[in-house]
Amino acid sequence: MFHALVAGGIVFPGLFLLSKNSLKWLPWLRWEEADAVIVSARLVSSVQAIMASTVGYIVSSSCKHIIDDQHWLTATYTQFAVPYFIYDIYAMFMCHWHKYRVKGHEAASGSAGTRSLRTVTRAYLHKEFLMVVHHLFMVLVCFPVSVLWRQGKGDFFLGCMLMAELSTPFVCLGKVLILYKQQHTLLHKVNGVFMLVTFFCCRILLFPYMYWVYGKYVGLPLYRVPFSIPAEYNLGSAVLMAPQLYWFGLICRGAFRVFSRARSAAKEQALRNGHRPEAQGLD
Repeated sequence: MFHALVAGGIVFPGLFLLSKNSLKWLPWLRWEEADAVIVSARLVSSVQAIMASTVGYIVSSSCKHIIDDQHWLTATYTQFAVPYFIYDIYAMFMCHWHKYRVKGHEAASGSAGTRSLRTVTRAYLHKEFLMVVHHLFMVLVCFPVSVLWRQGKGDFFLGCMLMAELSTPFVCLGKVLILYKQQHTLLHKVNGVFMLVTFFCCRILLFPYMYWVYGKYVGLPLYRVPFSIPAEYNLGSAVLMAPQLYWFGLICRGAFRVFSRARSAAKEQALRNGHRPEAQGLD
């Protein structure tokens, strides 16, 4: 029954180690440890997201009856993905640790090294607290609910939830580009557009869409659906949607900053071009 769980525990850490060692030791790459760790963590997250969204599409498109239809991939991938969330907490910590060291806070031996570990752990939990809580919630709450409490019903909705991961590869690529100061590139701008669109559609509109589909199934308008289902369903949706709204706000704020900087740079360039003839005349 738990073969998929064991497989996930091997695949995700194994892919991370394979990627990191390849980036470090291949003769034409020879990346530093910090760069290899950070990029490998993003790569594994992207791979998991592509797999999850693909499974989600297969499941949701196969379940014509949104309540009773089942698909074997639902339970299998749910078990397979659980180790990813545990691994990713560790991977995010390793990324934070290497960023900490790159900034000049080298870990020393003995008690100084212990203090450094405590310091970076506190900083990591402070910065990534919401993400860590989200991952733990997926393992400790969503996994038992999806495997035990559902009793084989609602595979369609679980498939829709898996498709929320479609935005993750764009988020990961954006973080890598920002890390390496590539915000000015066309790739970063195009990736930003895809990130905004996929995040909004797959993580924000997802919840109203599922309410609408259920309302269509039972013959209710969208606004009446929340009042016709058990309160715990609404609570679960709110708990899952709240961090998505927060992260989407951060993405929009970052996109606005990039747009503002681009406009300021364009205005400065236009002013310089406009004053150039006068400056040449003074010469």
